Amino acid sequence: MLPAEASRGADVIDLVWLVALIPLAAAAINGAFGRRWLGKATGPIATVALGASAALGVAIFFATIGLGHEAHRTVTLYEWMGVGDFRVGVTALVDPLSATMVAVVTVVSFLIHVYSNGYMSHDHGFHRFFTWLPLFVFFMLVLVLADNYVLMFVGWEGVGLCSYLLIGFWFEREAPYVAAKKAFVMNRIGDWGFTVGVILTFLTFGSVAFHDVFAKVEAAHSADPAMLTLIAIAFFLGAAGKSAQLPLYSWLPDAMEGPTPVSALIHAATMVTAGVYLVARSTALFAAAGPALVVVAIVGAITAIFAATIALVQFDIKRVMAYSTVSQLGYMFLALGVGAPIAAIFHLATHAFFKALLFLGSGSVIHATEEQDMRRMGGLRRKLPVTYWTMLLAGGALAAIPPLAGFWSKDEIVGAAFTNGYPLLWGIGVLTGALTAFYVTRALWMTFHGEPRDHHLYEHAHESPPVMTVPLVLLAAGSVIAGVVLGFPPDAGFIHGFLEPSVAVRGAEHHAPDYGLITTLAGASVLAGLIGIAIGLAMYARRRPDPAAVARAAGPVYTLLRNRYYVDELYDRRFVDLMRAAFGAAWAFDIHIIDGIVDRLGWLARLIGGQARRVQTGVVGNYALSIAAGLVVLIVVYGGYATGVFRR
Repeated sequence: MLPAEASRGADVIDLVWLVALIPLAAAAINGAFGRRWLGKATGPIATVALGASAALGVAIFFATIGLGHEAHRTVTLYEWMGVGDFRVGVTALVDPLSATMVAVVTVVSFLIHVYSNGYMSHDHGFHRFFTWLPLFVFFMLVLVLADNYVLMFVGWEGVGLCSYLLIGFWFEREAPYVAAKKAFVMNRIGDWGFTVGVILTFLTFGSVAFHDVFAKVEAAHSADPAMLTLIAIAFFLGAAGKSAQLPLYSWLPDAMEGPTPVSALIHAATMVTAGVYLVARSTALFAAAGPALVVVAIVGAITAIFAATIALVQFDIKRVMAYSTVSQLGYMFLALGVGAPIAAIFHLATHAFFKALLFLGSGSVIHATEEQDMRRMGGLRRKLPVTYWTMLLAGGALAAIPPLAGFWSKDEIVGAAFTNGYPLLWGIGVLTGALTAFYVTRALWMTFHGEPRDHHLYEHAHESPPVMTVPLVLLAAGSVIAGVVLGFPPDAGFIHGFLEPSVAVRGAEHHAPDYGLITTLAGASVLAGLIGIAIGLAMYARRRPDPAAVARAAGPVYTLLRNRYYVDELYDRRFVDLMRAAFGAAWAFDIHIIDGIVDRLGWLARLIGGQARRVQTGVVGNYALSIAAGLVVLIVVYGGYATGVFRR
């Protein structure tokens, strides 16, 4: 690279904080002036701001490529906190990992903003929506740009707040309000783990800056292994909350109660990717922790197949996609746990395109039909051709059909599980792939194929306007080419060399790809996906076997899946009710014991004072009589002791 080009790249990187501050400015303008003066102009303001942020984010991504293998820059705005040895700056870390995240977040968020102008055009809270949406992106960008855990926590909590506001956007209805509260509470559990991890990190390493912590971990291994494991598990608890892993996953399917663009933003570009990013950023720490990575891999694999089985029997089109997200996040954690962080980030990037497309496509269907239940749909491909073809491509990417994007990234994850010595987790990954192919085939067929099951709904269906379909087409392009552009050849594509400096563990062994084994494993994964598609088509296109007959034959298993393993009921009856009882007992103790003692002491003081004040009559004669009576008593007592009368 020429020195002049390197200088221009460095100049662009110096502007990195503008990537986050531009959406913040849009949120501030819309929040201050949107309701009274700007009105519908808030949508274009937020969209233009995100467009500028995306352009700058992509420029920084390419500038980071130009910096070469050792790309690593920090850009400090100011020192935020400085107390003794504890110092935290508002500092951006620009390296391949953060640059990749910035590019993905800004580009996908920009397309979602464009789409939202059409989807939310008739909503009475339009200005409020376009205040919170860019604010959401701002906090996500703070999270991925932070060079230390404390600043990352600011973005972490910010996306949690914005998700609460946007999931409960239609707070006039009970379901969104309950879903928002559920998301907020469950994420607080994970955030407690993140907080513990940050505190223990500072106590152990004397710093919260990534560079300092990871350098000390890799250099001396001086920290107690048990403490490293505890720190890693605490961070993973935080990641499990944000990225909806067992047991903190159940908030994410309910998050679909918010507007569909919010679902797309949460599931594809913000919130849920935060946990994956945290673990990937902390690769050196987790690698040194040892057992923590095994926990990450096992939880990820179980979550992947657990959520996929639930998606098999859902009829709400958005809920199918929501459980799909939980499952795909499980794949990402599986990759992190088996020592393939590059594959995890690769899948995060490709998943952002096709999952955003699947949600926005679902929103296009809902916009056209005002219906979410797939049992009332059918035949819509003739009414919604753009939506159909783009969702078909996204569905193929989700099912990991080559050469679509999902194939390249998911295959690397499953292959890494096998080659790194986890054959059981490889089997779970392959089986989950078959289930994924089945449920996406089922969803697409029930929605777009066959005869209309509700003719009134079908007759009034219409394709969405260009402001909604153009983002679908662009996301479809990403769903097709992102895998090949970033990941070919397998295990040695561009993204591998680019991300390796950010996530590589010092001293780790590197092996040349075994393309014979890679081809065999990829063939097994593709075969599993094709089997899932074939079963889906047989059941829903040919009715052999009939889905209703299968549901009846499955009996209790089908009921268990339809009721999502009764996890919500378990949480409500065992944990929520228990906590309510505990808090109720604490409240009763406070009211009746703590406050009761204070109240009774006050009552006693009032009683004594009330009786004592009767002595103070204000009549001088009474006071003189009291003095005389006192003197008589003293004389009698003294005289009695003097004469010996009282001694006998």
